[in-house]
Amino acid sequence: MPVKKKRKSSDSEDVGLKKFKITSYCRSQAPSRLISGDDIFSSKKCLAWFYEYAGPDEVVGPEGMEKFCEDIGVEPENIIMLVLAWKLEAESMGFFTKEEWLKGMTLLQCDCIERLQSKFDYLRLQLNDISSFKNIYRYAFDFARDKDQRSLDIDTAKSMLALLLGRTWPLFSVFFQFLEQSKYRVMNKDQWFNVLEFSRTVHADLSNYDEDGAWPVLLDEFVEWQKVRQT
Repeated sequence: MPVKKKRKSSDSEDVGLKKFKITSYCRSQAPSRLISGDDIFSSKKCLAWFYEYAGPDEVVGPEGMEKFCEDIGVEPENIIMLVLAWKLEAESMGFFTKEEWLKGMTLLQCDCIERLQSKFDYLRLQLNDISSFKNIYRYAFDFARDKDQRSLDIDTAKSMLALLLGRTWPLFSVFFQFLEQSKYRVMNKDQWFNVLEFSRTVHADLSNYDEDGAWPVLLDEFVEWQKVRQT
């Protein structure tokens, strides 16, 4: 899961994705022990596995999460961790409660490292399903925001957008540059949802953008800004 970090604004034209440490959707994993078909999921084993990472408060926090990621061979910034958090219905980025762990891992039938590693391809496939991806994208907003805030701070929003759209949306690097130089310091839920719709429906040359459509002002301003740059 991406870590919230403050970044300095930049006017550089060469932004791309290099500001974000985002790992591949298809990163190869360390070899793991094969799971026997006779192995049966064990709730007791799953709970014991949880306590390998949980603190005294019975929550897997940042330190435990780092060890968990190391053990399963996935970097915290890998999008697979976001998909896993979605499957666990985790409420807060960087934390798994005991209830979230047991419910989610039971649904996945995972009670050990090897079983979870065997589910990585399944988790990646969720990103290729239009409906599942939309649900993951929407989930990411509440997952990543500070719970005492109704909006995402703009740095976190940029990190999450890079994770979710950076490799698939042709206009992402341009949109990132727009956010860098804009007045926006937060992104609300309506803006967040509409960015996905915009990325799916508006052509890279913006030729089919409807100025009279119900887009949020943020996207109207982005289109205007980009058209000025192209002239």
